[in-house]
Amino acid sequence: MQQAAAPKVSFVSLGCPKALVDSERIITRLRAEGYELARKHDGADLVIVNTCGFLDSAKQESLGAIGEAMAENGKVIVTGCMGAEPEQIEAAYPGVLSITGPQQYESVLDAVHRALPPVHNPHLDLLPPQGIKLTPRHYAYLKISEGCNNRCSFCIIPKLRGDLVSRPANDVLREAEKLVTAGVKELLVISQDTSAYGVDIKYAASVWKDREVRARFFDLAKELGEFGAWVRLQYVYPYPHVDEVIGLMTQGKVLPYLDIPFQHASPEILKAMKRPAAQDKTLARIKTWREECPELTLRSTFIVGFPGETDSDFAYLRDWLEEAEIDRVGCFKYEPVAGASSNALGNAVPDAIKQERWNALMARQQKISARRLKRKVGTRQQVIIDEVGPTVSKGRSKADAPGIDGAVYVSSRRPLRTGEIVTAKIERADEYDLHGSVAGF
Repeated sequence: MQQAAAPKVSFVSLGCPKALVDSERIITRLRAEGYELARKHDGADLVIVNTCGFLDSAKQESLGAIGEAMAENGKVIVTGCMGAEPEQIEAAYPGVLSITGPQQYESVLDAVHRALPPVHNPHLDLLPPQGIKLTPRHYAYLKISEGCNNRCSFCIIPKLRGDLVSRPANDVLREAEKLVTAGVKELLVISQDTSAYGVDIKYAASVWKDREVRARFFDLAKELGEFGAWVRLQYVYPYPHVDEVIGLMTQGKVLPYLDIPFQHASPEILKAMKRPAAQDKTLARIKTWREECPELTLRSTFIVGFPGETDSDFAYLRDWLEEAEIDRVGCFKYEPVAGASSNALGNAVPDAIKQERWNALMARQQKISARRLKRKVGTRQQVIIDEVGPTVSKGRSKADAPGIDGAVYVSSRRPLRTGEIVTAKIERADEYDLHGSVAGF
């Protein structure tokens, strides 16, 4: 399978520290969606110019930067303070693709997507295709490392992105603090292997505020929990030390939510997949986690139709799913990826059987999900509002990650605001979503 080249964006940031924060926010989102930054305009697919319009001299500098980008590249998106009064820019450069004002991150990203759509590869991307819809300002993805040390047979990420490279803890915390200060209410902690964080730098400590913080999964989660935002842990392999984080959930420091890509349950298939972490005691661990933190929501992904998967392997997975009662499940039909060692395994599963197994797994999961959600009827849940409607707004509970999980539809007597966190009384549930009314602010 030919991997499409990552789209390249060149970025010019002018003006004050506030504009720089805006630039970092846009760049963070672009990087999370797979865009690369180019050093020169002429090597990029498009250019973003974040302008300053405070003084006439700053406006002239901004116009000069736009002109340079137009001459060297031709595809230019303009944002920032000068974009709030676009007439001067439009008069000088009628060919710019888009002009937006300061702090309009969503509009800038929308313009980038229109001009240069992101390349989505389900085998590589951390964000779901739905996630490429713009991230509103109230939540943000916090990437804590690049690359991966695992060598799963179906995956080529280490070939493309190299081995694990963890960010220093203080670097991550600095970014998190900036995001929360800018109004972000939910931090989604991501990487290719989130719970392996710090192993490459021997869990080195770095100075944060007046103390040292080690680059350990638990330590970082604990510190992130001090910002007062929702902290959601995603792409967590079930290494033994993950057990420690459950305590932070019971204390309300991080959300009672774990996204663990189990991928399968059959010991034979897991062995063929070369999956990391001991999976044989997983059911017992899940039971212990739920005893310690009854509110815990588990999300996972599974692959059906992996080379050599027999009917009994699949039956094992289906029974395991029933016993584990995973709350949220994504399922993929196996596809060979160029460069993956699983291509050499042979015993390919026919497409028709892959489809059958996918249908059967999702039907089973739908029943499990409906059963789990029904237990929440009559409870009160905190809900973060993503989309405001005239009478019913769409939000998410602590059990729902954006773009991949269900939603909570809440009715309210007063208008709600995007990013607001309300208390909702849950009145009914269906297979994937909850419905209720606002009971408190």
